[in-house]
Amino acid sequence: MFSKVYFKRITATVLIVILLLVLGFVATPLAAQDSLADTAAALAGSMAEYGVSESDISFSNLEQTIVGTLAMPEGDGPFPVVLLLHGFTGMRHELPVLGTEDTMFSRAARWLGERGVASLRIDFRGSGESEGAWEDTTFSGQISDAIAALDFVETLEDVDSGRISIVGLSQGGLVGAATAGRDARVSNLVLWSAVSNPVMSYGILLGYDNLLAGAAAGDEALTIVLPWGAETSLKGPFFEDIFLVDPVAEIASYGGPLLVITGARDTTVTPQPQAGQVFLDYHEGAEALVVLDGDHIFDVLAEVTEVIDEALAYSLAWLRNNE
Repeated sequence: MFSKVYFKRITATVLIVILLLVLGFVATPLAAQDSLADTAAALAGSMAEYGVSESDISFSNLEQTIVGTLAMPEGDGPFPVVLLLHGFTGMRHELPVLGTEDTMFSRAARWLGERGVASLRIDFRGSGESEGAWEDTTFSGQISDAIAALDFVETLEDVDSGRISIVGLSQGGLVGAATAGRDARVSNLVLWSAVSNPVMSYGILLGYDNLLAGAAAGDEALTIVLPWGAETSLKGPFFEDIFLVDPVAEIASYGGPLLVITGARDTTVTPQPQAGQVFLDYHEGAEALVVLDGDHIFDVLAEVTEVIDEALAYSLAWLRNNE
């Protein structure tokens, strides 16, 4: 069964709706919730409409090469396109979906492509196959990369440059929120487990003492052991951006449709659903919050595909309902 969809409620709006309901002039807002859930349920059981072809591409930003994978439906375009943005320490082939041959984003690209939506997943500079050093990564640099990706997408044949959406995971959601707030070419935005309070989320992930030490590190890289045992090294500018880049403030400048999908068992971007709801609180326009029974990465490492597939179905339903 699909999870309940939570929509923003503003006190004044609720009072008006109650008054109108009493007068018999409007239907309940639950109809919009039901519409999204019904569309998602139908898509979850749908068959592929297109074959999908993938090709690796590259473009440059700030004199460094960014590598990506373009997934195109095999048919007559132009097709809407989604820019897929990976999370912290990730890459475009983001996270294995255990029990399958997919990664999180390859599954997303194929699933969207089979239903008529092109996608471009990129490695941010310093990640994956793109140029640059990981220790030099920053939120600001990744936002710049995402905007450069929008420039690249506009040059593609068989892509509708008027229907460019972003799906961002975790830190990629933070980047997606900022990109949408700064660039009017983003026509729709879907945030998966997106970081809304960087100080809190990275304090949990990296340690609050390390946030302070990193902010004072300057051009020296600080090495930190992550909760799962891996090490990462990052320079001062990354830690500075944790305090200076505010994705919730950025979303206030974005007026297009916004879907936020969170996992109820997320312990990284927490507490949920509040950490997801705050994006809606500062956004004006069509919006919804979907809370799934999943973890931060929708259970892909637990050999469970139901949660990621539900996230995909809701994401495409949102894009179709808000074209």
